Amino acid sequence: MSERGTSERTEGTARALIELDCVTCTYGGAPVLLDVDLDVTAGELVGVVGPSGSGKTSLLRVLLGSLAPVAGSVRRRDGVRVAYVPQVETVSWSFPVTVAECVLMSRTRGRRLPWASAAEKRELDDVLWRLGIADLAGRHIRALSGGQQQRVFLARALFSHPDLLLLDEPTSGVDVATRHDVLHLLSELNAGGLSILLTTHDLNGIAAHLPRIVCINRSVIASGAPAEVLRPDVLERTYGAPMQVLEHGGMPVVVDHYEKREA
Repeated sequence: MSERGTSERTEGTARALIELDCVTCTYGGAPVLLDVDLDVTAGELVGVVGPSGSGKTSLLRVLLGSLAPVAGSVRRRDGVRVAYVPQVETVSWSFPVTVAECVLMSRTRGRRLPWASAAEKRELDDVLWRLGIADLAGRHIRALSGGQQQRVFLARALFSHPDLLLLDEPTSGVDVATRHDVLHLLSELNAGGLSILLTTHDLNGIAAHLPRIVCINRSVIASGAPAEVLRPDVLERTYGAPMQVLEHGGMPVVVDHYEKREA
């Protein structure tokens, strides 16, 4: 490795919130993650892409601390707080609580009484206002749209004041307008200093707009800016199938199949 490469690696490690070094994980069988090296540094906005079964959710579990590696190491900055936002589609929304009650259920500090303190109510009002759902505080969660439900999950996560926010497919099952709103909201939170790592299957609508993309298929195939990572050779190694990358408006656009038409 060059002196410059060594210097960049040392600087990145020094700023890392969490660092994975040659991490391998299993659920008792074949590895779901194999020799994964990954740093998540303060202030980053990172997207993780890969096919189904590639280890994206397992990677989130390692970063969250709920899945321990069988080999390799996970180093965390002292005191780092990590919050997790699951897929909206995986949660039953029939539980009889309001938006405010749902967010307050995420309390991890302070008094453990069933009702909120004045300070907690002020904090609740602030986080709901930041996410644009203050007017929904008294609404039952089952009466929300998909985009509103995603914002409730974000509110629950932000209520714990995390340093790093992990999201599993945050735009899965939502329409284009909601996808745009979620991406804009995450960009605003990141601009405010929150580190964010998300998984996504949406190469064009989400991944192409992120500062850094990590391609994974059990191992990390590539990591870098969209222009560096969204390339046919990298995508074929990641997804196991040929993909064509076009350019539109100065941005890469991925298509699954490309047929050259005769003039």
